[in-house]
Amino acid sequence: MTAETAEWSGPAGRQALRARWQAMGKSPALIGAADVLAVLIAASLPWSTTAPSIFVGLWLLVVTPTIDWRDYGRQLARPAFALPFVFLLLALLGTLWSDGAWADRVHAIKPVAKLVLIPALLYHFSRSERGFWLLLGFLVSCALLAVYSWIVLHDPAWKLTATASAGVPVKNYIDQSQEFTLSAFALALPALTFWRGGNVVATALCLALILLFATNMVFVASARTALLCIAVLLGLLAWRHLSRRAALVLLAGTITASALAWTTSPYLRHRIADIAVEYRHGHEDISRASTAQRLTYWRKALHAFAEAPLAGHGTGSIKRQFEHAATGGSSLDAEIVSNPHNQTLNVGMQWGILGVALLYSMWIAHLRLFLDEGLAAWIGLVAVVQNIASSLLNSHLFDFHEGWMYVLGVGVAGGMALKARAGRQP
Repeated sequence: MTAETAEWSGPAGRQALRARWQAMGKSPALIGAADVLAVLIAASLPWSTTAPSIFVGLWLLVVTPTIDWRDYGRQLARPAFALPFVFLLLALLGTLWSDGAWADRVHAIKPVAKLVLIPALLYHFSRSERGFWLLLGFLVSCALLAVYSWIVLHDPAWKLTATASAGVPVKNYIDQSQEFTLSAFALALPALTFWRGGNVVATALCLALILLFATNMVFVASARTALLCIAVLLGLLAWRHLSRRAALVLLAGTITASALAWTTSPYLRHRIADIAVEYRHGHEDISRASTAQRLTYWRKALHAFAEAPLAGHGTGSIKRQFEHAATGGSSLDAEIVSNPHNQTLNVGMQWGILGVALLYSMWIAHLRLFLDEGLAAWIGLVAVVQNIASSLLNSHLFDFHEGWMYVLGVGVAGGMALKARAGRQP
């Protein structure tokens, strides 16, 4: 052992290393780089799956030295910080009693694993001054996607990838609709605030962007799940930020706008009318079976849940349960899937009542982050409520894009809300 090595291995050396680590953690350049990478995650999410994954890995590398681990450990006493880790622990333990193939067990851990970035984001953005950069990056990216969506509707040759829907440049219409819904309602409070403050130009800009997202979903591409979310979020807006009179005006305006959209958009009428068609003919034609598929999935998932109600069938067991339930009655009855298209049933099949209780506890803990006033609290509240509502018809918490929308929305807006709350405390 050299003298230099001995010096660094002694108490004084360890103290010097700790001081250097702490100094690096407070480096404005490192914190700024973490903020920029977080913005890139949000801005790339509407367009790609690969780019956000790369930026997440880089963000973790950069943000790790900036964390005061003792302080971070204390924050884990809060349910909003701790429950994502508990959820991941349950998923890992669930592999031990799962009846699914090991490949399915490992694959089922990945959607849960991204939830543990929520505590890191909460911690970082409770100290950062640039949380709104990320929210703005996501909004601008979605606005550009909405404009591009109109372009590819009229000229499909401009599509970046081969998609199944007209007017969808990348990914699919479900992801696009959820992103536009979140963006539109994130702008609702700024529009209301600017209107009350007499800022006509800013109000008009917010309303123009809201109209851009809304008309895209009415005339270009929309998921029916997004329409459900819009109804729920309109109620949330009225409850949180409008007087009774203003809420009645919003209701009247919504009815008028809905009637106008119905009469002017053949696409929207077709999407709604297809619900009955899909229910009646789903068993004969699986290509038009979305409604019938969900009802069949839910019936089979409830049966599987009833067989193991306490702890479920284990992580990654959904596909195996659908294999057991497959019959030869029709192509729909014989279909084998790994997603029951309902978040509660997805969790219940794998981890039973224990998992469902944990899921709801996490949702409630994250809702409680956003009980205060302010734009960050409103955006975080919209992100959580949208995820809960959409998870009635999909497993959106475990899907890639909707899951990351939840992680970023809760983590960034929640960190900003915690920062604002700390600033108000004496």
